[in-house]
Amino acid sequence: MIQPPETIRVSKSRVSCDGSGDIPAALGHPRVFLEIDEHGYVDCGYCDRRFVLIGGVADNGAAAAQPDIASGASL
Repeated sequence: MIQPPETIRVSKSRVSCDGSGDIPAALGHPRVFLEIDEHGYVDCGYCDRRFVLIGGVADNGAAAAQPDIASGASL
């Protein structure tokens, strides 16, 4: 399994991703809103960035070994 390029710990179950970070937002991807479900994490379908809910079931350092979950993505 390929590791996700970046894991971000968040405090809310609804997050947005535009692919920016160290790059300008204009060079990223369209902004998408993601919902973290009972798995405790969600992956961006564009950039594979993984968002892990702080205190959730995946917030134990082992989230990188979990399969991709992008089903919470919405435009």
